[in-house]
Amino acid sequence: MHRQVTRMIRHMATSQQEMANILEANRHVAVHMAHLFHDIPPDNPSFQDIETLTEHSLNVSKSIGVYLSGLADLEEALAEHMALIVKIVEIPDDEE
Repeated sequence: MHRQVTRMIRHMATSQQEMANILEANRHVAVHMAHLFHDIPPDNPSFQDIETLTEHSLNVSKSIGVYLSGLADLEEALAEHMALIVKIVEIPDDEE
């Protein structure tokens, strides 16, 4: 029983590490886009029109939103996995 629990924990940890790696990559993209957006001069930006500026701003906002949503998903997965592990670990010895 302990081996199964240990294997499950290892698989969950690997899965969560991969999720964290994906989120880290998304974070870098969002931060880079936000820096680019921040560098836009407030007066007379050299975009073709206001629609282009609005589109770029919306893309930055979406990217940040996706990143934050991913963090929430990771947090939820961690909580679910920890609840499962706590439940498994609390099994009395006579039920092994």
